[in-house]
Amino acid sequence: MKIISWNVNGIRAIIKKEFATRIEEMDPDILCLQETKANTEQVKDAAQLINGYHVVANASKGRKGYSGTAILSKAKPIEVTFDMGIEEHDQEGRVIAAEFENFFLVNVYVPNSGNGLVRLNYRKQWDIDFIQYLKTLESRKPVIVCGDFNVAHQPIDIARPKSNYNKTAGYTQVEIDGFAHFMNSGLVDSFRHLYPDKVAYTWWSFRANAREKNIGWRIDYFLLSQAFLPNLKEAFILPEIHGSDHCPLGVIIS
Repeated sequence: MKIISWNVNGIRAIIKKEFATRIEEMDPDILCLQETKANTEQVKDAAQLINGYHVVANASKGRKGYSGTAILSKAKPIEVTFDMGIEEHDQEGRVIAAEFENFFLVNVYVPNSGNGLVRLNYRKQWDIDFIQYLKTLESRKPVIVCGDFNVAHQPIDIARPKSNYNKTAGYTQVEIDGFAHFMNSGLVDSFRHLYPDKVAYTWWSFRANAREKNIGWRIDYFLLSQAFLPNLKEAFILPEIHGSDHCPLGVIIS
């Protein structure tokens, strides 16, 4: 089974950039999208360009054209739930959980700490609550959680660690510690597990030709329950696929 995750930075924009062709080429069994920036019907309309998928979407409740997640799957999930059940966190369409026979798949778009780190305290609480949410699911069956976590975990995951450390959203010690807690809770970073020394990024700023220069960040992840790790066959990042400021990434599981 191939699962792909991609922050598309606006599904209505990316469908004009050969999006359907790229998905057909990657041919995922499950596709998780973040930052759809669209309501549920707009996501489903865009997804009609891709045949053979069940589509579920979660949209921001108050702010149009902001945030949002979606899961497209060839096999219909047993059950789908939205959000964490915490009102403070459940207004921006950031979480979808799809239950399959042997695992829960959670698609997440973790909040950015914002310019000037104005949302850093909120982000700290989000990480704490999200881990608890995942552990509740994991008490029932293994979890795969994927998406944009908006943090570079280690210096290898960011092209310029020294100039960004504790200054830029996505690379403060608070966020790094928050992500480390996912690892400490028993989740495994699939790509880093298989490729401990490989430099690979998933996001590049639109500024200063950052992507052409490969001045990037690895902020998108697939995390797996420790118990599910024997099922991991491959993890990959696809920087050659454009259309967003993020690139797709994925795993192959048995």
